[in-house]
Amino acid sequence: MEIMLCGKPHQAESEKTAYDILKEAGLMTREVIAAEIDGAPVALTETLTEGASLSPLTFADEAGKRVFWHTASHIMAQAVKRLYPAVKLTIGPAVEEGFYYDFDSDTPFTQEALEKIEGEMKKIVKENLRVERFTLPREEAISRMEEKGEPYKVLLIGRIPEGEEISFYRQGEFVDLCAGPHLFSTGAVKAFKLTQCTGAYWEGKSENKMLQRIYGVAFPSKEELNAHLSMLEEARKRDHNKLGRELELFTTVDLVGQGLPILLPKGARILQVLQRFVEDEEQKRGWLLTKTPYMAKSDIYKLSGHWDHYLDGMFVLGDPQKDKEVFALRPMTCPFQYQAYLAKGRSYRDLPLRYNETSTLFRNEASGEMHGLIRLRQFTISEGHLMCTPEQLESEFAACLDLTTFMLKTLGLYEDVSYRFSQWDPNDRAKYIGTPEQWDEAQSMMKKILDELKIPYKIGIGEAAFYGPKLDIQIRNVFGKEDTLITIQIDQMLAEKFGMEYVDRDGVKKHPYIIHRTSIGCYERTLALLIEKYAGAFPLWLAPVQVKLLPIGDEQSAYAHAYADRLEAEGMRVEVDDRNEKIGYKIREAQLNKIPYMLIIGAKEEESGTVSVRSRKDGDIGAMTLDAFLEKAAEEIRTKSR
Repeated sequence: MEIMLCGKPHQAESEKTAYDILKEAGLMTREVIAAEIDGAPVALTETLTEGASLSPLTFADEAGKRVFWHTASHIMAQAVKRLYPAVKLTIGPAVEEGFYYDFDSDTPFTQEALEKIEGEMKKIVKENLRVERFTLPREEAISRMEEKGEPYKVLLIGRIPEGEEISFYRQGEFVDLCAGPHLFSTGAVKAFKLTQCTGAYWEGKSENKMLQRIYGVAFPSKEELNAHLSMLEEARKRDHNKLGRELELFTTVDLVGQGLPILLPKGARILQVLQRFVEDEEQKRGWLLTKTPYMAKSDIYKLSGHWDHYLDGMFVLGDPQKDKEVFALRPMTCPFQYQAYLAKGRSYRDLPLRYNETSTLFRNEASGEMHGLIRLRQFTISEGHLMCTPEQLESEFAACLDLTTFMLKTLGLYEDVSYRFSQWDPNDRAKYIGTPEQWDEAQSMMKKILDELKIPYKIGIGEAAFYGPKLDIQIRNVFGKEDTLITIQIDQMLAEKFGMEYVDRDGVKKHPYIIHRTSIGCYERTLALLIEKYAGAFPLWLAPVQVKLLPIGDEQSAYAHAYADRLEAEGMRVEVDDRNEKIGYKIREAQLNKIPYMLIIGAKEEESGTVSVRSRKDGDIGAMTLDAFLEKAAEEIRTKSR
């Protein structure tokens, strides 16, 4: 039979496995851990058919990592069942930064328990157990899991559509319901570490039982594991959850609720600086500021489609079954800004019309999804909606992307982002509004724009908004977890739903195209990423306290406060540390608080009318007049130097 091997035609005997074909072709090296057939990852034992496309996968490939980590999760589950037979299995996927498995255990897993599980995992790896796939008919599969006392597996089998294979994987005495694929044997997982155990609700819903989730990482060698653990140690030092609290930027309180952080004065000041910067820049680029309500009647969400497609993510005020009027907190601003468009009749001469807003939004995130300032239930976003003609769409989309690029470069995050072209999933029609033809048209337009702008994107099937495709600008936190920072979306459907029209040159009424966009995304998420990027040592223009004046003795305190007044009059954020402490102690504390500049004032400086300037970056840079320092600092702030 003829197949495609690494993109080239290749003759192979029928019924050959991926392993056999790769070995015969001299491609079966020690690094190969799985294969890809027709774009899907498979085990090396998978048999090929005529015309199939085959390529090897190593741990360096994302798909290869997931196969490796998925097998590691099964090794962990096998170890847990050996040590704690009464524990019930749920799910154990590979994720972006390793793997986890959720267990129904009445007793939390302590650090000592994790060490015992690691020890048992080492035995399983040493046993080098063959990992074998097999299938069972539905009734037999359910009966087998019932006999093993695995109620979650019985539930999952019941959700598998009729006609689909029900597959299991066996390694030694351990059998798990799983779609796979997996490594050939447990012996390939040479190095691993269980990193933490947390609580996680079954299916992420707070009304369900709390499970025990054990996270881990695994690698083909100890050297790779050690390098990863070193990276994690560095990441913990930069973790915004840790630094943000140490630097008194934000706090969280159980009494208030999860996903509802309290911004402390320093953190609130940074967000204020960012907001002013964003709104001023948007105004320069022709955006018109709006201010819309935080809530609305359910009617507007029903019209937009959010009530049908996003209700689980909304906070509803009232009972839809009993109350005459039901309100909901807004999860996004688009339906509100459309009302500004509809306030009067529009002509093609009014377009493009750009509305921006610093929007406080509310989304009912699952408790297991929330993390520090990254994912919240209440947050603020640099939101905007742009109405334009079809002819203006490409240039306006490019202008939106130029705005986001400017923001990212100014903040120092540009080098850290990647791009995802998020498309609809035609096999999940209930998730989206519109016809296949409308989706094809919108996605074709976006593809043309992205290709002409030479944006290096990946495609995300099923990641589109329910009303249109989008460009997601992705970024990873210090632990490697990827989130969306900024989105730019094309929408050709909601204008028609809301009756938004303009009179074109030919006198005919038409529906405008809409671009939904953010400029720096969610302010809180951006702050979290900036904390981690700069390890809390913000550039001067962003620092909540830019200058700290340090009088050496009580005699210089009045002098220091007079200088602080002068600096504040010039718009700088200043503190005076006039405590009765040694100057060395004051300097060390200012450095720990990541203050960009310290101005030290002793008798000599008072006499000469100068300050001794100490920079966070450059150390002691000598004496200068306050005017000279102000000129230096003003230039650094003006250029937003990093």
